[in-house]
Amino acid sequence: MFGSNYMYLRKYINIIFFIWVLLLPSLVVEAQEHTQLIIDAKDDKVNLNAHAAFCLEDTYTTIDSFVTKGSETCLLKNIIVFPLHVTNAWVQFEATNKTDERVYLEVNYANITSLKLYKHVAGSKPVLIGIAGNEAPIDEDAPTSADYFFDIKLQKDSTAKYYLHVESKHPIILPISLTANTKLIRNVTIQTFIMGFYFGILGIMFLYNLFVYLFSRDRNYIYYILYILSLGVAQAAAMGYAYKYFWPGYSAFNQYAVIITTAAASIAAMTFAVYFLDLRNTAPFFRKLLLAAIVGYILAIIFGLWEQYIIAYHIINYVTLIGGIGLFIISLSLAIKGSRPALFFMIAWGALLVAVIVVVLRNLGWLPFNTFTQYALYFGSGLEVGLLSVALADKINTLQKEKQASQQEALEVSKEKEKIVKEQNVMLEAMVQERTEELQASNEHLSEALEDLKDAQTQLVEAEKMASLGQLTAGIAHEINNPINFVKSNIKPLRLDLKDVFSILDAYEKVHHLEGEALQKELKVIAQERNILDVNFLEEEIYSLIQGIEEGAERTGEIVKGLRTFSRLDESEIKTVNIHDGLDSTIVLLRNNIPFHVKIIKDYKAVEEIECYPGKLNQVFMNIISNAIQAIAMKPLQTDNEFIKIATYNSSDEDITIAITDTGNGMTPEVKHKIFEPFFTTKDVGEGTGLGLAIVFKIIQKHYGKISVESEPGKGATFIITLPVSLNKILPS
Repeated sequence: MFGSNYMYLRKYINIIFFIWVLLLPSLVVEAQEHTQLIIDAKDDKVNLNAHAAFCLEDTYTTIDSFVTKGSETCLLKNIIVFPLHVTNAWVQFEATNKTDERVYLEVNYANITSLKLYKHVAGSKPVLIGIAGNEAPIDEDAPTSADYFFDIKLQKDSTAKYYLHVESKHPIILPISLTANTKLIRNVTIQTFIMGFYFGILGIMFLYNLFVYLFSRDRNYIYYILYILSLGVAQAAAMGYAYKYFWPGYSAFNQYAVIITTAAASIAAMTFAVYFLDLRNTAPFFRKLLLAAIVGYILAIIFGLWEQYIIAYHIINYVTLIGGIGLFIISLSLAIKGSRPALFFMIAWGALLVAVIVVVLRNLGWLPFNTFTQYALYFGSGLEVGLLSVALADKINTLQKEKQASQQEALEVSKEKEKIVKEQNVMLEAMVQERTEELQASNEHLSEALEDLKDAQTQLVEAEKMASLGQLTAGIAHEINNPINFVKSNIKPLRLDLKDVFSILDAYEKVHHLEGEALQKELKVIAQERNILDVNFLEEEIYSLIQGIEEGAERTGEIVKGLRTFSRLDESEIKTVNIHDGLDSTIVLLRNNIPFHVKIIKDYKAVEEIECYPGKLNQVFMNIISNAIQAIAMKPLQTDNEFIKIATYNSSDEDITIAITDTGNGMTPEVKHKIFEPFFTTKDVGEGTGLGLAIVFKIIQKHYGKISVESEPGKGATFIITLPVSLNKILPS
């Protein structure tokens, strides 16, 4: 790659050397004397810059002041480019017309604010014969060229002195000449052809690259299109064509046009270079340099709009000088490294730099003002645009070749990968088969383990149920035993009392057949026995014993009723029940387990009836209240103020809340977080399965309710249960 680029560099240097050889004879400009200018028919164009006298003093602003004093200060200088600080200048010359045609003063630079030409014939006062400038009205009768032309109104064989007053807000570049009418028309025709050709090239390049962009969608093309467009507008503004054809009559805007369009074209060029050369990756430092240049051009536009024209032009000149040389150095260094796009860019940019050098040398007076030097910049920029189009096309072709090569390489890699994948698929299938067999074996073991786990879980649940049942049975046995013992203890005295009553009744039975004294005698004996037995006391005792038996029977019936309420055989169906009956029945069955000093406090405020699974809900109450009793019993220090409070209330129209509070030991945050986990228990080994509250949690979930616990160590615990009043409304259909 480097060798190929080196050959391009050699060819490029040879081309530059050839151009300089062609220009060498023109590098020497003959010194001209300040003599009277004679316009002859054979003259193509008489260069006034080498023959006129220039006055650069800002003091003389009127023709009278200049003619009186200023003309004496004029010096013979071959000046084309005036110093930037000069905004007011005078040019004086004397001419003789030796032709039969009109003679015109031609100013080949359009970016001048005001030009006024005065004619001074000996013995008379100077007369204003022409006004022009980029803020003056457009002369519709002027030639099609954007340059300024003055008819000097000089008859054949006549001589006159002329004063040209130049005022400009912009830098003054003043290439001036005298031309006869015939030669003027020819020169204007040549200029029009050259400019038409130049703008035609720009238009063709614009449309061509726009067409390529619409198909390729490469962003380099869009930046290049913007560069071509801005370059064309900038050149048209600088040459005066824009004011003459694009915005005639808008002189206020025209004073900013050259600065704005030149800066915009330079920004577009820098932006295109950044992306075309891929400076973000290839030369980050130079990218920052070009971005700084873009900021400089933006500042130039701001100063131009602020009417600080001299500052704006200084910024543009220095930024363009640094940026132009920097771009050439960047592209040269990248080309040496083997970048083909950089090589094309360097050649194109070099062509423009050569043209700029020719113009600068012309403006400094080192090269003559002729057709080549006058249009060198346009030749150079046109060549640059064409070469950059070639560079873009070459880059696209290179990228396509690289893409094709990459695709081919990717295809080969894909085929190789496909082969590897097929081989791996065979190995993978064997491994999958082997693993499947292992998984099937593991699955069988897991199934067996799952069945064992289910059996263990069933046994544990049954153990929990049996433990609850044993606790319940012990309580019921004790509760029933008390009234039964009470009945049993009343039966023996009742039997004795009834025996005495029956003995008296038997005695009365025996006297039914007696009469007279025998009867009276037996009645006295019976009366004595009645007194001995104290029949009134006996009657009261019998009634008392019977009442005791009756109370024992009622108590037994109450316990049986509570047992029936608690156990409910229809627990698999949703029923509407009195929630308070369930709580009361649970308390009845657990009464034997409640220590004598523990109070049961009931605070029932909720609506009594709800839809639920009654048996399962009673199991919830049984587990929580049993845990509350055990929690109080485990307290090291107990008082007479221990209690279990059961409160109900309606937390909303749709929900009922049951809060069961105890004064037990309470629990730590760690215990509280695990309280509903299966097999978690704080009891000693063998005293609990750890399934009680886990079952409670599942039952509450089945009721679409919520259960939570509030507790602190030493401050008891409160279990809060929230249940829907109408369970059937929220069950899935």
